[in-house]
Amino acid sequence: MTVPPGRRERKKAATRQKIADSALRLFLERGYDAVGIRDVAAEADVAVTTLFSHFASKEALVFEQDEDFEQRLTQAVTDRAPHEPLIPALRREIHALVRHCTGDDAGPIWRMIVESAALREYEESMRLRHAESLATAIAADLDLPPTSTASRTIARFAIDAYSLAREADDPEAAVDEIFQMIEAAWEVAVPSQRARETVPPDKTAAAQTATGH
Repeated sequence: MTVPPGRRERKKAATRQKIADSALRLFLERGYDAVGIRDVAAEADVAVTTLFSHFASKEALVFEQDEDFEQRLTQAVTDRAPHEPLIPALRREIHALVRHCTGDDAGPIWRMIVESAALREYEESMRLRHAESLATAIAADLDLPPTSTASRTIARFAIDAYSLAREADDPEAAVDEIFQMIEAAWEVAVPSQRARETVPPDKTAAAQTATGH
């Protein structure tokens, strides 16, 4: 049973949201580079130290749902139904995230990100972090080593699917098209990955010698 957040947690969440909303409003009105941290703090009626207790950087203000997205991606793996295959569960969550980020209000935000080198760099580092978290969840779910190449590759593909579909004329169709390729790759990768990582190196070498490879 999920315990509802207490008053303190609700107040913190409300303050965080107020800061993020104030920042986005100023960024869209004046331009990202023209707005400073002190401007955002003043608009949100909080101290600069309070702002930094919620957001580590100016760039993080634009991606205020970063942690929520990362959690949703990993939970698509860990919280799926016992017999639900992995790739369809990931596809469903990527569909949901793409719908969220391609709504009517999203256009100006993404144009702002594209026009800012700092925001593009931040988004790239964020995507890499999301991919690593997702890869860790996939590896743990399938009892693969944390550094499993297969789980890391599929995680990168899933994160890239989100980015590519977001830019497509038909995002929903793009997600489905990309995940058809991801599923085909996964069906090939998982058995070979498990075999490679469970067979001792000396036996693998012997097998390769015997088959002439």
